[in-house]
Amino acid sequence: MKLPATPPSPETLLQTLGTTANVAERLIQIAMARFGPAPNHNYRHWDTLRHVKPPEGFTVEEWWLGIRMARQSLSRTLPIMDCNDNPFFFTMTDPGLYYLWHIDSQASGAIHSPPALLNERERERHIKRSLMEEAIQSSRLEGAVTTRGVAKEMITTQRKPRNRSEQMILNNYNAMQFIGQMKHEALTPAMILELQQILTRDTLDDASAAGRFRRPDEQVVVIDKRDNEVLHSPPAAAKLKQRMERLCSFANQPDDLSPNALYLHPVVRSILLHFWLAYDHPFVDGNGRTARALFYWSMAHRGYWLCEYLTISSILTKAPARYEQSFLYTETDNNDATYFVLAQLRVIERAIHELFRRLEQQSNATKQVTAALQQMNQAARLLNPRQIALLTHAMAHPNANYTVHTHMNAHGVTYLTARTDLLKLARQGLLEQQKIGKVVYFALPPDFQHQLLQLQ
Repeated sequence: MKLPATPPSPETLLQTLGTTANVAERLIQIAMARFGPAPNHNYRHWDTLRHVKPPEGFTVEEWWLGIRMARQSLSRTLPIMDCNDNPFFFTMTDPGLYYLWHIDSQASGAIHSPPALLNERERERHIKRSLMEEAIQSSRLEGAVTTRGVAKEMITTQRKPRNRSEQMILNNYNAMQFIGQMKHEALTPAMILELQQILTRDTLDDASAAGRFRRPDEQVVVIDKRDNEVLHSPPAAAKLKQRMERLCSFANQPDDLSPNALYLHPVVRSILLHFWLAYDHPFVDGNGRTARALFYWSMAHRGYWLCEYLTISSILTKAPARYEQSFLYTETDNNDATYFVLAQLRVIERAIHELFRRLEQQSNATKQVTAALQQMNQAARLLNPRQIALLTHAMAHPNANYTVHTHMNAHGVTYLTARTDLLKLARQGLLEQQKIGKVVYFALPPDFQHQLLQLQ
């Protein structure tokens, strides 16, 4: 990821307007054009805008100046400071308002749950699935290499990790559980340290770097791995204690109109918490994972219950360059955090869409199995709810494999009960089994639909 082009300074922009006598008149013309902060609902950085054809009668520099003027008039100064103690700012735009409305209408408050989340056991199963998926994808963003199937098998069977990648994923899973337990607590520096320690356990070259801030002698920078260009240099280690205390104060601020306090939409505050921790890079390792985990804590802390079912990292891994770019756009454009906020709002909106798409698929699969079973006179006594749930999942995920341990953990039953469930389905031809090493795996047979209809 290359550094984007730095926008021209205000002085440079004014010089493009002509002689001093014409500057005031031209500025009025630019202001009267009312370009707005996000023309066509697109909050472009100079690096992109400079390649776009400007409105008729204006140069691209004048267009950028008009946009910057509109953004500045609507901006809110944030308590987040850069390395030189200059504040970051944020501008609320129409796209931002739209995404916030959508997130609020779907993810918070006393709204009706999707039908698939009404049953307590189903809720627990979906939460566990989301925790695993977030753990896997967040680790992948940081370089973990393994398949989703192997990672889920490790977590559900509770076997020990075989390598560093698996350890990262297990740590992420444990960290997400920790976040769920602490969602009602106020954020403290000690909690952040504990979270980082969970995330980096048994994965660091220097084990002593877990659970503490980086020291002055530990140089930490973000670089472009292709050419080692420095993309970001975080604040000095000596400032971290004070900055983390301010971060926690920011995170714990109530979502009301407190006197002399900056009001921010709770989702925006959660995203900015993510940005702040990532910008400070307070640890030798685990900064990105800690930042994303803090976002989840903040959303849960503020009542956005649906976030327990979301996996934002699964969206980020599909376009990691955009994630990195939003950080760089913010730093190179005078500390404008709007780029990062809008990027993350889009990610949350897409994650919500993916969740409901997944729930709809499951609902359709459930209906297919139920409809097929209803055609059989003896189905009610031949299959129990756990077996139906497994077949439902298998129809929605035809390539999935199951073991006695995964079935046991998914339904909270004993090993013997889980084994009996699976072997009975195998005898009825509804599952086929294959032994790999010491583990027996179960999966749908190619003729599943035919076998289902033959069940009597």
